Amino acid sequence: MARLILFNKPYGVLSQFTPEGRWQGLRDHLALPGVYAAGRLDADSEGLLILTDDGPTQARIADPRHKLPKTYWAQVEGAPADADLEPLRRGVDLGDFVTRPAGARIIAEPPSLWPRNPPIRFRANIPTAWIELVIAEGKNRQVRRMTAKVGFPTLRLIRAAVGEWNLNGLQPGQWKELHV
Repeated sequence: MARLILFNKPYGVLSQFTPEGRWQGLRDHLALPGVYAAGRLDADSEGLLILTDDGPTQARIADPRHKLPKTYWAQVEGAPADADLEPLRRGVDLGDFVTRPAGARIIAEPPSLWPRNPPIRFRANIPTAWIELVIAEGKNRQVRRMTAKVGFPTLRLIRAAVGEWNLNGLQPGQWKELHV
């Protein structure tokens, strides 16, 4: 039976156990030997990071060939209309690759959202909005690049779910263990 750890990765933490430079490592939050991250989440992104002790489970979660949907909440600069998200739904040419079509919709600020430390930059004359994006890829900084390409740069990015697993009330730095 594989161990599966659902961890709400705070801002400023790498998806590896060893810290680097100004970024903390997972070992600053988890004292769990024998588990490894199934995929990555940038240090400046927050939210669900899954860890496991089982190689095949790790591959199934992390490998884009398995098309496991990943749900992100992106706080973006500006106030997009629904039509502004249509390019995301068709796929966006990012220069080095064209993204697969994404689920994209405008949402209210997620309920029970924790404050980010440090907070995002606030500019009184520029509104912000929240977009939910569901992708089955996960290339480097993909969501940030997608929202910027359609004119709404990401200010804050939270991974809310990977496949059937979600944050489900976990606060930053908290984790829970499942056996699958």
